[in-house]
Amino acid sequence: METLILNENSLMQAAQLLKEGELVAFPTETVYGLGAPVFAPETIQKIYEVKGRPQDNPLIVHMMSLADSEKLARDLPSIFFQLADAFFPGPLTLVVKRNPRVPSIVSAGLDTIALRIPSHPVASALISHLGE
Repeated sequence: METLILNENSLMQAAQLLKEGELVAFPTETVYGLGAPVFAPETIQKIYEVKGRPQDNPLIVHMMSLADSEKLARDLPSIFFQLADAFFPGPLTLVVKRNPRVPSIVSAGLDTIALRIPSHPVASALISHLGE
């Protein structure tokens, strides 16, 4: 495992590692998390393996903006947008119906998906550099 000193270059390097199928640990508002691109099921599987996480325990998807929710979820209720406007970015996770294009491993096979827009600057920058 390589530890990177936080700067613009290391964020770009971390995003590149994610694109290449590697896991990256990064801080959020609440904990350090292991990240993988949402549309990379093989890399997501690594999160479960490395953490010893049960396969029936869904992951939280961190997104850059509310616009991202349109490709990750479906049939979004108006309360989703009301809560998102009030609490995003921040440590609130909203659970909504999963878009079938999102690999089911993300949500442990459930028809729902947990979405959050992080307020932590490192998490936000990493998502931005990843471009997903």
